[in-house]
Amino acid sequence: MTGDLTGVTAGDVLDFVSEQCRHQNPNRVATGLRVFLRYCQVAGLTTGSLSEAVPRVASWRLSSLPKTLAPEHVRSLLESCDQRSATGARNFAIVTVLVRLGLRAGEVANLELRDVDWRSGDLSVRGKGSRVDRLPLPVDVGEAIAHWLEHGRPSCQHPNVFCRMLAPLTPLSSGGVSDVVRAACRRVGLAPVGAHHLRHSAASEMLRTGSNLTEIGQVLRHQRLATTAIYAKIDYRTLAGVAQPWPEAS
Repeated sequence: MTGDLTGVTAGDVLDFVSEQCRHQNPNRVATGLRVFLRYCQVAGLTTGSLSEAVPRVASWRLSSLPKTLAPEHVRSLLESCDQRSATGARNFAIVTVLVRLGLRAGEVANLELRDVDWRSGDLSVRGKGSRVDRLPLPVDVGEAIAHWLEHGRPSCQHPNVFCRMLAPLTPLSSGGVSDVVRAACRRVGLAPVGAHHLRHSAASEMLRTGSNLTEIGQVLRHQRLATTAIYAKIDYRTLAGVAQPWPEAS
């Protein structure tokens, strides 16, 4: 490597970061530049530790808003699944489980026939860390799964509820579950989103219909209420009641 970098100052570094972050990911810019400047110092190309002049990228926990779909868009996704076909029956059941129970893609993929207790009307869900929870089975979810099992699911050797429709008839993966959602989005003209957007949408709908954060956390099986607290930021009706007026400019 050639070039005289001995004249580069901390101000130059800040100017470079400011300019590049307008067009690129700030974390990538800061991390890459910091590594490069450390190399330059070791190689004797710069004087001093200019890597320390690279500013830290601000990052606040739970600072973003959950990405959700509007209720009418969720209905469109469901209506786009043609239940007269085996594939459509499967896809309708998958989307129904996602939007009504807020399951993760992997949890839907791991559902087995034994997990559905038709007599007691509940569902066993294998979540993170080998955790198993039992959730009530809403009527519409049960009907969608039953229709798929009776009229769509091919004869398979594995116990999973959802499977591929083309040979080999292996269990559907978590990526396959998200692919079902993305395909439904494309059918109705929405920007493709993954299964996790429907988990957020389920929480948003529960909030909209009057459920509190504790109840939402129980359905989503959060271990800490702080994880559920992010949905408080989309409860606009409640927030409007506590929002303070914006101070007028002087």
